[in-house]
Amino acid sequence: MLNYIWVALIILGVGAALTTDIINSSTNRYKNGTPFNITISFNEKIDVLPEGKQPAKIQVTSSSYNNFYNDRISSDLEFDAVVKINKDLTTGFISVKIDNNFPPIWKEMAASGGKDELTGSIKVKERIHENSFKAEVIFEAISFTKMKDVTNAVLEYAGTAVTIALGLIGIMALWLGVMKVAEEAGLIKIIARSLKPFTKRLFPEIPSDHPAMSSMIMNISANMLGLGNAATPFGLKAMEEMEKINQNKGTASNSMVTFLAINTAGLTLIPATAIAVRAASGSSNPAIIIGTTIFGALCATVAGVTAAKIIEKFYLKSWSFAEWFKKNLKFFGLAIFTVLTVFLFFITGLAGKVGELFSFISAEGFKNIIEVVSKLAIPLLIVVFIGYGAIKKIKVYESFVEGAKEGFTIAIKIIPYLVAMLIAIGIFRAGGGMDWLIFILQPITNLIGMPAEALPMALMRPLSGSGSLGIMSENLAVYGPDSFLGILVSTFYGSTETTFYVLALYFGAVNIKNTRHALPVGLIADVAGILGALFIVKLLFS
Repeated sequence: MLNYIWVALIILGVGAALTTDIINSSTNRYKNGTPFNITISFNEKIDVLPEGKQPAKIQVTSSSYNNFYNDRISSDLEFDAVVKINKDLTTGFISVKIDNNFPPIWKEMAASGGKDELTGSIKVKERIHENSFKAEVIFEAISFTKMKDVTNAVLEYAGTAVTIALGLIGIMALWLGVMKVAEEAGLIKIIARSLKPFTKRLFPEIPSDHPAMSSMIMNISANMLGLGNAATPFGLKAMEEMEKINQNKGTASNSMVTFLAINTAGLTLIPATAIAVRAASGSSNPAIIIGTTIFGALCATVAGVTAAKIIEKFYLKSWSFAEWFKKNLKFFGLAIFTVLTVFLFFITGLAGKVGELFSFISAEGFKNIIEVVSKLAIPLLIVVFIGYGAIKKIKVYESFVEGAKEGFTIAIKIIPYLVAMLIAIGIFRAGGGMDWLIFILQPITNLIGMPAEALPMALMRPLSGSGSLGIMSENLAVYGPDSFLGILVSTFYGSTETTFYVLALYFGAVNIKNTRHALPVGLIADVAGILGALFIVKLLFS
């Protein structure tokens, strides 16, 4: 399944880019070779147009620009430029510096050349004031802008993949070392034993005292606390341990798929990143999304785990859905009860009452609290694990070093997988495949009441963490962090995970090539999380 998706992302990205470039070329979107009227103004009075380079300003009326490019800017334009006049004093060269007020088409044209300026040839027509002249400019020819974007994205994302993997080496060494100390001290077994009733149903293939179980517990716990840096090494270690007892090497086991379903659901008690961005955007109540993200992530978790457990049964020769459902009725009852409890917590107004208890905390104050918790959580975790090992008279230094050695090997293993997945995502984004997908899905999302402005966020989240964070930040800046749309996209961010990245990272660490039903399960969790987030936010804030 992952093979087909990977190929599809590349083909759709390149296809969208090539189609867009052909359309732009046939319609001459960038007006290649067509003169454009501008006004050139110099800083001082000029009797005779000077030869050579001179600083200047160019002015363009909005009507002239709109008629020329078939655009809709509302105000006249003025930019700093450098003009170089030839010996004939009527022709020359112009370079216009990009700034934030540049119209979109000019930004595309400048970016196509990989520069921070727009260049072209000019022909001076006539003087209109003592320091101003009418002129025509023909900007340098622009072609295949989207294909150039695709090329740049491939190189950029390949470098990003290596940077991510190398950046993981230190983190992996740290947490696998700490984990080794806790494991030899027996602390991990204590934690695993306390959660055995729950984990036994989720991962029946794995013995409760196996290292894979303890690593999964630590990963899930770290994710729920918002400690992403700690969660990833635990998760990679869990995958490595599960592969050791996997009877079909190179093929994802049922436990692996279930574990990744929980990871891609992104269940977090405190969505610290989204809260911090909301606080930075001036939200009067940045923590208002905690409840909505928990509800959305719970929906994603229940849907993901349920899908994993159901789909895995189709690989069996004989299976009865009725018997399976009856056997797991308690588990589903608990999951449904949890979701309904959170739902009732909101619709009965209890959430508002609880929120009022913390109304004395300002946006800045809450941000400071989150920062304190984030700064203390990891050091305390290290102290507890290492301290417990010391109390149990474990040679903590030697144990730490032994565990840390594994970090380097695992981090290097995942580079090819990250490169493959990230360049496919980069091609899809840069080529315009995302725009096509939004166009196709928009009629469906309109039916369920999802605002068109929120659709890019919903689609980007499974693909890219940084991309979705950028979209969320933009929406908060444009529509306001406390608007319906601001709360919705913030909840989307906290309710789901970067599914494609997680699968590439975790399966790549143990050379899993046959991912079986992991991707469909992850996407089902994403859809459930988005729909759950949309439902609860519309119910409370629409």
